[in-house]
Amino acid sequence: MTAEPTTAEAGRDFIRDIVQADLDAKKHRAIVTRFPPEPNGYLHIGHAKSIGLNFGIAQEFGGRCHLRFDDTNPTREEQEFIDSIQADVRWLGYDWGKNLFFASDYFEQLYEWAEGLIRAGLAYVDDQSQEEIRLARGTLTEPGKNSPFRDRSVEENLGLFRRMKAAEFPNGARVLRARIDMASGNINLRDPVLYRILHAHHPRTGEKWSIYPSYDFAHGQSDAIEGITHSICTLEFEDHRPLYDWLLDKLPVPSKPHQYEFARLNLTYTLLSKRVLTELVRGGHVAGWDDPRMPTIAGLRRRGVPPAAVREFIKRIGVAKANSVVDVGMLEFCIREVLNQTAQRRMAVLRPLKVVIENYPEGKVEEIEAVNHPDDPAAGTRRVAFGRELYVERDDFMENPPKKFFRLSPGNEVRLRYAYFITCREVVKNAAGEVVELRCTYDPATRGGNAPDGRKVKATMHWLSASHSKPAEIRLYNPLFANPGPDAVNFTADLNPQSLEILMDARVEADVAASHSLDVMQFERQGYFVRDKDSTADRLVFNRTIGLRDAFAKEVGKG
Repeated sequence: MTAEPTTAEAGRDFIRDIVQADLDAKKHRAIVTRFPPEPNGYLHIGHAKSIGLNFGIAQEFGGRCHLRFDDTNPTREEQEFIDSIQADVRWLGYDWGKNLFFASDYFEQLYEWAEGLIRAGLAYVDDQSQEEIRLARGTLTEPGKNSPFRDRSVEENLGLFRRMKAAEFPNGARVLRARIDMASGNINLRDPVLYRILHAHHPRTGEKWSIYPSYDFAHGQSDAIEGITHSICTLEFEDHRPLYDWLLDKLPVPSKPHQYEFARLNLTYTLLSKRVLTELVRGGHVAGWDDPRMPTIAGLRRRGVPPAAVREFIKRIGVAKANSVVDVGMLEFCIREVLNQTAQRRMAVLRPLKVVIENYPEGKVEEIEAVNHPDDPAAGTRRVAFGRELYVERDDFMENPPKKFFRLSPGNEVRLRYAYFITCREVVKNAAGEVVELRCTYDPATRGGNAPDGRKVKATMHWLSASHSKPAEIRLYNPLFANPGPDAVNFTADLNPQSLEILMDARVEADVAASHSLDVMQFERQGYFVRDKDSTADRLVFNRTIGLRDAFAKEVGKG
């Protein structure tokens, strides 16, 4: 199902202004955009910005958006990545319909066009090594040097190129380069590589090809073949636009799209480099591409982040021409805002401390009515078991509390949510002096959480029945990086050692265990949680999607 455009998607930015102006000038009959990922990894939150922009523009202006895989490097591409990218785009709420394409669909056409460039004297086969080509390319202040093979004849170049295609040479032996200008101020125009030899299995074409087009050669021509009207990419491709245009001008392409650049997404406490993300997975620093600490879309999904929150975040940050860094708190705000409206409430005790209500009848079990959502009466209520032995949160008790601690302490009365007032009478400790149990009394007249005599208490605590609640493993996540540097060269030094805390002895409501729901729920006073895929019939695992407040930012601020 295709997502409805949000207010932001229907808003205005410089790219939408360009599209509107082109339509007003009747430059295009219909708007065609594309999202063109390379299938060499999982998508991350930065890609979500591009997805929302390209699909959003197509929706808003009544056009279409293609999903096209730029699959030109078989040494790094896998079917797993192709499948995951499609799943991510769908999860975000977008649909490409019949418009699924691959650059490999055009390999024959691209090869024919490459031969055409050779015949026109605009491309040549170079025998130099990759390192020799790099050294001869020059710098920003010094021009490059012509290759000693730059002036080969058309016939020799065609012969060598066809032999490259026929797999007669090893990897790296030769490349095909465009003949443009080795003295150009734009290094991308200094005879860029168009084809290289790669003896590797391709996920779609198998062993058919031994040469593969460069990204720059395949990308713009694929846009032209598909009739893309607005080729939208991030700012790092701005210097590639002259090459994009040069190739379109020199080749007999069926259309001539125009490239537009916008600022990529940068987030605090987050690294979005595909190289870094790949090394995190390969180095075992995370549990995979969908580890909930990863900024991948798969990681966000596993963590329980709703797609509506991601779309709202993309809307709020907008589309700009200049790079900037967005506070990750804005993403977290959007997540909380959506979940506060949609997540049903349940109770869970993450660090249990046993409570025995001494004056409550042994063997008696009551069903206490609890609301599913305080702001949505239509969500209804549920029944929670209450008995003599309970669990409360260990942090809700202090034996020697400071002045403003109003929760459970010796002699202090508190409210158990939906249930009764209780008072702590005795503290039980083990041989090590650790508190292991509280002996309390309750007031039977306060059922429902209110005293008929009007007395007030200053704290309301959540709780669970010891015999009716279920054990669970709770995974608490914080940012993967404490404070990453901008270049991410030594990213492992910036890893946050407190990015994951696992609580093995937590307790959850019985119906939470029985429902097998994958919906995010709010554990009252704790945050938002979702069942993890690691859960089994004998082991419940929940991921914290996000806390009710930004506790991590407070901890970092203390430093």
